[in-house]
Amino acid sequence: MVTTMKNAAAEFLSHKRIAVTGVSHAPKGHGANAVYLRLRSRGYDVVAINPNADQVEGDTCYPDLKSVPGGVEAVVIATRPSRAQATMHECVELGIKDVWMHRGPGAGSVSEEAAAYGREHGLTVIPGGCPCMFDPTADGGHKAMRWMFGLTGHVPKQV
Repeated sequence: MVTTMKNAAAEFLSHKRIAVTGVSHAPKGHGANAVYLRLRSRGYDVVAINPNADQVEGDTCYPDLKSVPGGVEAVVIATRPSRAQATMHECVELGIKDVWMHRGPGAGSVSEEAAAYGREHGLTVIPGGCPCMFDPTADGGHKAMRWMFGLTGHVPKQV
């Protein structure tokens, strides 16, 4: 079922417990960390995922989604696209139905193969853009990027 990006983003951001994959223990300029911190500052129960870190941004970090006590409702994939497929498989296995593949100016984390797999298994997959571009997590700069990246196709019009 096709929906608008605005509706898909609103549904995704209606979840309160969201995992962000690809957060780094060396966060300088790292997009995953920016998303993680924004969600945390907006009151989300956000969970850091990175197999190579025990702690990120002062919080416990988990090696994978299945290690998170109590699970999560949604996932932001902010890793290399080559890692997205494994994360999408894990989302399917765990019954996580909403996945956002982060994308700014570059290739980001979007994997068409992973997106297709997720959709085939009933997941809502947002292939591009950033949760920080939409309310209630948005700021002026990210809203401007949403408009600009919408023109280049890095933020889809429909999901």
